Amino acid sequence: MQKKIRKAVFPVAGMGTRFLPATKANPKEMLPVVDKPLIQYAAEEAVEAGIDVLVFVTGRNKRSIPDHFDKAYELETELQERGKEKMLEIVRNILPSEITCIYIRQAEALGLGHAVGCARPVVGDEPFAVILADDLIDGGGQGALKQMVDIHEQHGCSILGVEEVPPTETQKYGVVTPEPLAERLWNVKGIVEKPAPEVAPSNMAVVGRYILTPRIFDLLENTPQGAGGEIQLTDAISDLLKEQQVLAHRFNGIRYDCGSKLGYLQATVEYALKHPELKDDFREYLLKQVCSRVS
Repeated sequence: MQKKIRKAVFPVAGMGTRFLPATKANPKEMLPVVDKPLIQYAAEEAVEAGIDVLVFVTGRNKRSIPDHFDKAYELETELQERGKEKMLEIVRNILPSEITCIYIRQAEALGLGHAVGCARPVVGDEPFAVILADDLIDGGGQGALKQMVDIHEQHGCSILGVEEVPPTETQKYGVVTPEPLAERLWNVKGIVEKPAPEVAPSNMAVVGRYILTPRIFDLLENTPQGAGGEIQLTDAISDLLKEQQVLAHRFNGIRYDCGSKLGYLQATVEYALKHPELKDDFREYLLKQVCSRVS
């Protein structure tokens, strides 16, 4: 019987150097987009997909991530005493009560593949999801991971979330060799990490969402250091292809690369324009700013 996807791994041990000095003492995953940190958007996407165990692979200076998802007795007491019921409700319901959060320390920053491998004692012999919080995806009604979980229930194999990127940017991503299978779905015939544009097999890039079978853990244990001197998840997936089917899914939705300053600013603007309390005033502000600069 095919096992349900119950667990999601969040590699959050990176140092966020592209956002220094903001990330000197604060994790990049805690950077807010309007009024929620990136990691909360990622966790909410997992919960929507039916996942009830969230596994955070953390590093030094990441204490604020478990603090964010933990109960805040002093804050709740103060909000209650001041009669701020709406704020109290928000604080108490960051995650549903039935969700379990587990934190694992990645002792060394040895790459995404190593971070995923650290989760093996918790994931065990189950298929699981991997979410990179840097990639904020607005699914437009259904999250990208939920879309992938639905496909996994049909095919029972590993699935990579992909999108087409400009051919000049392939060196930033893991890039697949796709073979058409169905609408928005491809068989993966090969995958390579950060290929130069002139040798990239396509412009179909993996972007921060994975569903993987547990076989990946054995392969990661034997994966040598690759691009950047790190243990690359892409290299282990390449080995997985020799044994199992792997699919690529072009999810419905818009991805914001919040690991970059421009992508982060774009996400902030777009999410503010949809925020129920801000959208009208913020739209008016933007229009005034644009008009003042073109007049």
